[in-house]
Amino acid sequence: MPYKKPKIEKHFYTIGEVADMFGVNTSLIRFWEKTFDNIKPQKNNKGNRLFTPEAVDEVRLVFHLVKERGMTLEGAKQKIKQNKEDTIQEHEIVKRLQTIREMLTNIRDEL
Repeated sequence: MPYKKPKIEKHFYTIGEVADMFGVNTSLIRFWEKTFDNIKPQKNNKGNRLFTPEAVDEVRLVFHLVKERGMTLEGAKQKIKQNKEDTIQEHEIVKRLQTIREMLTNIRDEL
């Protein structure tokens, strides 16, 4: 049986790592932190922001609403406040469909 490397998940991500995940500037992440109440990174003694996986998910949700769906900041705030669970489910469905599309495109290219 071949050796399978265990998947290592980090407990904290720096603001630079989070910005790289979404392809945005760190200043935009800081701005969203001030604008949206649901984004609350922890800070160390130096004041550096440390994002937990849950905080990264909150940034992912805001990114989906603002950048991918093109909502305004006020619209995104209202959407999160009114029905956060539905918004999260919508985002997960879109993510799964994108993965399926990518897999099908790879299969088509191999044929």
